[in-house]
Amino acid sequence: MRRLSDDPENAHGSSLGSCPSLRDVHSINPAQLMARIESYENREKKGISDVRRTFCLFVTFDLLFVTLLWIIELNVNGGIEKTLEKEVLHYDYHSSYFDIFLLAVFRFKFLILAYALCRLQHWWAIAFTTAVTSAFLLAKVVLSKLFSQGAFGYVLPIISFILAWIETWFLDFKVLPQEAEEENRLLMVQDASERAALIQPGLPSDGQFYSPPESAAGSDEESDEKQDSEKPVV
Repeated sequence: MRRLSDDPENAHGSSLGSCPSLRDVHSINPAQLMARIESYENREKKGISDVRRTFCLFVTFDLLFVTLLWIIELNVNGGIEKTLEKEVLHYDYHSSYFDIFLLAVFRFKFLILAYALCRLQHWWAIAFTTAVTSAFLLAKVVLSKLFSQGAFGYVLPIISFILAWIETWFLDFKVLPQEAEEENRLLMVQDASERAALIQPGLPSDGQFYSPPESAAGSDEESDEKQDSEKPVV
């Protein structure tokens, strides 16, 4: 008997233990889910994510920084006009820095076109620019005579090489994973909202039960007897 009495108690305890999961399911607030969906949709309406905008700013910084260093180099080596004519009009691969500036312009235009205007979700564009930059700078360092022209023979190639690889690291490890995570989170929230809409409401509370007013017992019989008594006797 003791064993039999314990079984209903265990069954009752297991049923109580399953109640929190049901309450958790019914406690999903559709309003909060819709608010999250609207926030993600507003981010998409911006056209570009915050981390991608930061990447584009860094690409712009790359161009401006290399341009600044090149202008300083022009001014140091005998004046801007004279050195500009020498490096641009009389371009020499072995002694000119103009090609390093053009390399920065190439990176800027290609990356802004791919990741700001076209909103590319792949790494092939940054891989292409970084490969071209690395190959060109390595060839220029080996074949040119930049090291004999002072400190800028070291600074411009090294800075350009480092900035190109920082852009690659930032896009591959920050921009693309974070945007993929936000997209997956949006899909999860939308899926949760659809499930919440399909969940049936719980049992009605005590206050929701009602019964129609009961008619008086025997009212039909009394009305029949009254009608019979009112009939004239023949």
